[in-house]
Amino acid sequence: MTRSVWLKADDSVGDWETRKRRITAGLEAGVDWVLVDDEDVERVRELGAVNVAAFRSDDGDVIEEVDGDDAAEPDTYVVGKDGEGDGTVDLPEDFSGSADLSTIRRGNADAGYVRIFDQRYEGFAEATAEDADYTIVVGEDWTIIPLENLIARIGDETTLVAGVESAEEAETAFETLDIGADAVLLDSDDPDEIRRTVNVRDAAERERLDLAWATVTAVEEAGSADRVCVDTGSLMADDEGMLVGSMSRGLFFVHAETAESPYVAARPFRVNAGAVHAYVRTPDGGTKYLAELSSGDEVQVVDREGHTRSAVVGRAKIEKRPMFRVEAETESGDRIETLLQNAETIKVATSEGRTAVTDLEEGDDLLVYTEEGGRHFGEAIEERIIEQ
Repeated sequence: MTRSVWLKADDSVGDWETRKRRITAGLEAGVDWVLVDDEDVERVRELGAVNVAAFRSDDGDVIEEVDGDDAAEPDTYVVGKDGEGDGTVDLPEDFSGSADLSTIRRGNADAGYVRIFDQRYEGFAEATAEDADYTIVVGEDWTIIPLENLIARIGDETTLVAGVESAEEAETAFETLDIGADAVLLDSDDPDEIRRTVNVRDAAERERLDLAWATVTAVEEAGSADRVCVDTGSLMADDEGMLVGSMSRGLFFVHAETAESPYVAARPFRVNAGAVHAYVRTPDGGTKYLAELSSGDEVQVVDREGHTRSAVVGRAKIEKRPMFRVEAETESGDRIETLLQNAETIKVATSEGRTAVTDLEEGDDLLVYTEEGGRHFGEAIEERIIEQ
């Protein structure tokens, strides 16, 4: 499931200058959608590239002109404001007779907006979801229970967008019933809150890996080889690195060069990843040979707890360097290995903490990622492959 963040910026949040500041903060933070009134669509287009959803005027007609010019079309029209959806018009017992749903069914809108006041409005949201590509629900006194009910009942019929006012509420919405809403509609002017909500979206999208310990069985000099430093376009934290190895079924956690030393400055954008033949894990769950990496490619950054994110390669730096061959045995008894540069600046994750590869000894426990099967052009396959 691809999560998204919508930002509420219609006239209910203030005048245009107030809305403009909110929208600008959203664009800078990386929101996916902005929800505005239809007369603001052109203004949003001028501010930057973002998906625009627009509340359609309550008569269901398209706005023909804005300041004398043809109006810009939104990516989707939304109905429900100033109508049954937000309680402005009394909700009839027969939901199918509502003007808002008629507008959706005529093809004049792709999304419905519903404030959940009671169970009747839950039912209205369900009816909306049958015809709408997007169903936006905003809880009032109750938020979690209606969202749980709608997640359970709507299924894949629509993209469910849950109204929130903070990143904390967004996290809850994305996790509800272990399925979560597809998106959140954030109502906040705070640029920091907007950024935090986007970060919550990104975290919800990231893969979580189960890392394990493997016992070092050999560390030996292996002569010189062409070594690859992977320099990314983003900085890595002290507990982050990449998964690399000679065998796709077992990759070693290698720390980014975030530590200062008396002789070499920190390079927190770099992982000294090993020899050109080795694999590195990518964000899609695949692998690439280190020799194949070039500027613009994406690699997976992982921390010691298995949290992952993607990073763009700025360059892959290849130089001939002396190497160690590091061999380890996994809990299942499998032997895996890799080649790492013989240098104090290359750190691996052991049960004792960050350890220079030059200090690694037989019997040490190394952090690794293992999986069954082999790889064909970086894709996991079930074919029997022998790597040795």
